[in-house]
Amino acid sequence: MNLSLKRPIVFFDLETTGLNIVTDRIVEISYLKVFPDGTEEQKVFRINPEMHISEEATAVHHITDEDVKDAPTFKQFAKQFVQVINGCDLGGFNSNKFDIPLLAEEFERAGVEFDFTRCKFVDVQVIFHKMERRDLTAAYKFYCHKDLEGAHGAAADIRATYDVLKAQLDLYQDAEYDDHGKKSKPIVNDIDALSEFSSHNKNADFAGQLIYNDKGEVTFNFGKYKGMSVVEAFKKDPGYYGWILNSAFPLYTKRVLTRIKLENA
Repeated sequence: MNLSLKRPIVFFDLETTGLNIVTDRIVEISYLKVFPDGTEEQKVFRINPEMHISEEATAVHHITDEDVKDAPTFKQFAKQFVQVINGCDLGGFNSNKFDIPLLAEEFERAGVEFDFTRCKFVDVQVIFHKMERRDLTAAYKFYCHKDLEGAHGAAADIRATYDVLKAQLDLYQDAEYDDHGKKSKPIVNDIDALSEFSSHNKNADFAGQLIYNDKGEVTFNFGKYKGMSVVEAFKKDPGYYGWILNSAFPLYTKRVLTRIKLENA
């Protein structure tokens, strides 16, 4: 089943120097842009991370320091990618936990503005884990009935992600999902519905450190003030904000906290 789209959606995959969204960098970006009329645009770009690519990362994606030494840096590439994703929704496999937070960090470091709040996010892995609970290779085998050739290559992975989502639309169009005793139809061919279903929490940042509670308040999702609103925590412990700013938290998370602190000064 093809996606029902009101505007384009960009499925993208990042290959990186490692798995830490704060300290690691992008070495390759692959995207598949799907338009409402069904036409597609797919491209792959190598990025110079300006740091060593760990041997563990190279063992997975086979990209070495030598491969990217003449590639543009992300700061040089960032505005070009903004033009690709501007006005689009975003999709991927484990993208809500990794690709989108890391991309947001790279934009912050590059000093390039992009308003992610205008996007809907569709994480195909979340749909898969809620319904079947396996990895991309298994998902491709299960839904598409084929072996995934070139797994852990950005282009192969992102094409497989798009194919899996279309197969999920076919398989689950009449299914019911048990959400804590409440039956619901999980898969609807609509980006808003897919975005809601493929999210575990309503995040206020991209790393999941901050989430909205039932009252619409931004709350901490970690540490000693987990479950407490940011405003309440900062009133109780004014030094907590400074501690976070000086610690290894994502830049976007710090930006959200700074906005809240200024709004409540």
